[in-house]
Amino acid sequence: MVESIEITDSRITKIFDSRGNPAIEATIILNYATGTSSAPAGASTGKTEVIAYPKNNIDNSVDFYNKHVRNALKGFNALNQSGFDTLLHELDGTDNFSEMGGNLATALSIANAKAVSNYLEIPLYRYVGGLHPQIPRPMGNIIGGGKHSKNGTTIQEFLVSSQGKTFYDSVYYNILVHRRVGEKLSEKLKGQSVGLGDEKAWTADVSDEEAIEIMKEAAGEISSENKVKIYLGVDFAADSFYNNGKYDYKTSKKTQDEQIDYAVSLNKEHGFYFIEDPLYDNDFEGFAEITKKIGEDSLIVGDDLYTTNSARIQKGIDMKSTNAVLIKVNQIGTLSDTVKSVKLATKNSMDTVVSHRSGETTDDFIAHLAVAFNSKFIKTGTIGGERLAKLNEVIRLEEDLI
Repeated sequence: MVESIEITDSRITKIFDSRGNPAIEATIILNYATGTSSAPAGASTGKTEVIAYPKNNIDNSVDFYNKHVRNALKGFNALNQSGFDTLLHELDGTDNFSEMGGNLATALSIANAKAVSNYLEIPLYRYVGGLHPQIPRPMGNIIGGGKHSKNGTTIQEFLVSSQGKTFYDSVYYNILVHRRVGEKLSEKLKGQSVGLGDEKAWTADVSDEEAIEIMKEAAGEISSENKVKIYLGVDFAADSFYNNGKYDYKTSKKTQDEQIDYAVSLNKEHGFYFIEDPLYDNDFEGFAEITKKIGEDSLIVGDDLYTTNSARIQKGIDMKSTNAVLIKVNQIGTLSDTVKSVKLATKNSMDTVVSHRSGETTDDFIAHLAVAFNSKFIKTGTIGGERLAKLNEVIRLEEDLI
């Protein structure tokens, strides 16, 4: 049995994400194996996330790595993932990676796990998740608004998750819904451009109510034609349009009670199953009210509410705020911290949803994490190379597990 695998060296590289912005890629080098990972970036970020880059400048992370990290990692036992991640915290010296940058920490942490799994010649999902991996369902972004587009809906994402016989089938039906929505938008907005946003979801000058109806129609048609169940979902990203105690939509302002009623109506009146971030990111009580009203037959998901932070998740558990939590490694900075949050949520009967970010790379590690964590959904785009990199990897993993 291998007890120690020494890190011989590491390196980092500046690459580009799906928006054309700089991103960071890290490689951990062992004898006879390496692991490489890159960290994405979000446009809609929670206030309690770790800091992506010191003073919002990737070069500060590069400088920190060269001065403080590279030599410190040499000779470290890569098998000790928790010790590796603890070392990253110690080198940074803050509680939010504001010196190193959370994206550098994320890339290094995942790269180390990849290096070890490659050394041991086992898939990353088995190294991370043990003996009982599970294939999630794809949750695909179809219509995008909020901070992911210009002149789009106030609600940030309109989502679908097809429940096909296989993951491949589910992805395909999601793509069909995406195409059908594109056709409906083009027909509705004749003479106007219908574009794609950050996550390759359609973006168009329609109201939230129009988007709801278009989604219902398109998903209903694809469901009927292919005899497949399709869940509808939304990510409000409500913190992004919460101002002075009101939720500021294009054509109206809603109070907290009105926003709660609106979120509930999406489930009760329109059949939406997946409801993410319907309220601002510290309203644990309001989330609990929504969960109490519709949590038995829908998934109420906290993202900005929790930011993959175990302390915030524990508060949500105590207050019965949600029945699901979104998981993003670069919100918390390391694989070990992420695993801690996932275990806490799972132990307390909260579903997990592993998610991409709007500014993505072609790294496929979240596919492995979703499988390893037995997540209910993997939330990513429906089309687009950096999104399909994750979906195609889950397709491969499903074949591996059959």
